[in-house]
Amino acid sequence: MSDFIQVNHLQAITERRPTFVAIGSFDGVHRGHQALLQAMVAAARKENARTAVLTFFPHPKRVILQQTGRYYLAPLPDRVQQLAEQGIDLVITLEFNDAIRHTRAADFVRQLMDHLAMSQLWGGNFAFGYQREGDIPFLQQLGEQWGFSVQLVNQMVEWEGKLVSSSRVRRSLDTGNVADAAGCLGRPFHVTGSVVQGDRRGRTIGFPTANLAVWDELLLPANGVYATTIWHGSTRYLAATNVGVRPTINGGNVTVEAHLLDFDGDLYGESLRLQFVDHIRPEMKFSGLDALTAQIQTDVAQIRAMLS
Repeated sequence: MSDFIQVNHLQAITERRPTFVAIGSFDGVHRGHQALLQAMVAAARKENARTAVLTFFPHPKRVILQQTGRYYLAPLPDRVQQLAEQGIDLVITLEFNDAIRHTRAADFVRQLMDHLAMSQLWGGNFAFGYQREGDIPFLQQLGEQWGFSVQLVNQMVEWEGKLVSSSRVRRSLDTGNVADAAGCLGRPFHVTGSVVQGDRRGRTIGFPTANLAVWDELLLPANGVYATTIWHGSTRYLAATNVGVRPTINGGNVTVEAHLLDFDGDLYGESLRLQFVDHIRPEMKFSGLDALTAQIQTDVAQIRAMLS
């Protein structure tokens, strides 16, 4: 990763040399993505070629289908970091807009040839370009004419007997199954955010919480209580985290509030990385603060035993 480079457009690439290229959204950089990228990196090293990933932001579905709300599995900087960790030399993050959307596949490939000297194009069963005209047969024919090869990788990676995909990770998070999401990703699903001022009600019942300001387009696990770990710099804490609207106190917007076990201090303004380990229970409305406090005590004991 020491020589890793990120650019936001093809014109910013200063060195033109034989390059193996993978194109896709790579949201989450899950085990299937990792298998493809690691195979490409291994092949490129044998030929002393550069490796590059071309990815898009916003996600094409956000533009084409005009999707709104929480959708992404990781913010763009995290995605770039995860790609770099696979040994990729160059990540190109193109803005997906109407101009890109209407670019013909052959024109897009010509740009890759001109700026990158693309020698191999890697992927699964994919297509790109206007109306997805750049399918595998089209690209293979173009490669024969222009001097690059198309390398198809079987991305049928399974976790616990089922296919890994970004859609599966989203479904798992939607149902609170963060353990399955972690299995598909190869790491715990996490969120990052600065600690912001809440209503401080947790402090009054003996369970102060860190209220995280999380990017409003990042997908969150289903409302509920989770066993989590929190990183504050290089220091790790166990935490009981609630995702939801806090119905017992008539909360409103969805919040992410973490009670750090064995911590006493002020974290306002600090950036935390919160990793979801397991789902404890759904979010519930209690008869009052006493009942809520008793349940939190039970949750904390369960989480402490689980994570110790």
